[in-house]
This record gives sequence, C-alpha cells and structure tokens, in this order.
Amino acid sequence: MKLAACVAALLLALGMPIAYWLAYATWRAKFLLEAVVALPLVLPPTVLGFYALLAMGPHGPLGKFWYAAFGHGLAFTFGGLLLASMFYSLPFAVQPLMNAFEGVDPRLLNAAAVLGASPWRRFASVILPLSLPGMVAAVVLCFAHTLGEFGVVLMVGGNLPGITRTASIAIYDNVQALQYGEANRMALVLLCFSFVVLAIVYGVNRHARRLWTPWTGR
Repeated sequence: MKLAACVAALLLALGMPIAYWLAYATWRAKFLLEAVVALPLVLPPTVLGFYALLAMGPHGPLGKFWYAAFGHGLAFTFGGLLLASMFYSLPFAVQPLMNAFEGVDPRLLNAAAVLGASPWRRFASVILPLSLPGMVAAVVLCFAHTLGEFGVVLMVGGNLPGITRTASIAIYDNVQALQYGEANRMALVLLCFSFVVLAIVYGVNRHARRLWTPWTGR
C-alpha cells in the first residue's frame, strides 16, 4: 500500500507535464517519446526489472550516483523499488491524462485566451477541471497496477520483509509454502479492494461528466 500510494502520487505530478506536452506539442518526432512512455506496456516485466537492476547496481549509473550522494546502494531498497515501479506504471498515468487533455474543447481555450487568460491560467481554470476524470483514472490505475506488480518487484526489490516485500510476493510465498488459507485471505482483501476502487472511479467519472456537460455542451 505504501509503494502504490507513493507511485500514484509521484506519477500524477510527473505525468501531467509529459501528458500536456504530448497532447498539445506539434513536434513531428514526439512519437518517439510516446513510444518510450508506452514501452512498459509491451516489455516483459522481467526484462524491465533486469535492466533497472543493472542501472541501480554498484556499477550502474544510477547506483554510482546514489552511492555518491547518500552513501549506500539503490538496488534492493524501497527507493530503488519506487523508481522502477514509477517507470513500470508510467503509461498508466500519462495515457489517461493525455486523453483527458486532448478531449478539452479547443473553443473553451480560445475563449479564455481572448479574455486575456495566460497559458498557466487556461491550464488551471479550464484544462484541469475538465480533466478531472482522467486525473482520477490515472491515480487509480497507477495505484492498482503497482499493487499487483510482481516481476519488477522481485527483480529490483527482492523479498525483504518490511522493506520490499509487497502483497503479490507475499501471496506467492504463501502458495509456495502451501499456506493456501493465508494466501486466500490476502488475495480476497486485494480483490475486494480493487472492486471498491474501480467502483469509485466509475462513480466519480459519471458524476464529473454530468457536472460538466451543461458547460461544455457535450
């Protein structure tokens, strides 16, 4: 839960500028950045985890920087697991935000510009309110995706109790130890939690659409 909450919060802040640029930039080669962002969707988690582990190792660029700055390694720590999980869940933050930004009626932005609103004011007063469903979807998808990830966690974080052991790894350990009752209880909790979260997302999105329809005319 701690890892999923941190990833969702950080990716919301990181994903907004990336999604905004992808939605409104006219650079012809921006598809290259789109491909990098979407790469975790098609890349096997073990491959991503392997290269993340190499980068965070004692001879990798991130590992060397981290050791010089903080005096300890990055691999098999919560910080390393957080960085790897953020990259693994990046498309689940950027894609909903980008779709929400692209869905804002350009006429509203033009009207705000005519009234003298600066680009930042247009973003804060027009784009963000109308993109609320995309923001909610981004946070929830990042949270849920991180909560259930397995391959990247195992490669980068290992299975250290109280540090890098996540719910999915704990369930796997219980199954390996033939403790099916404990695995079932934890899996049932995650199942119920996922259902409640998705119900909240759909409820918020429906309420947001009803709220903004009279203003947008859609």
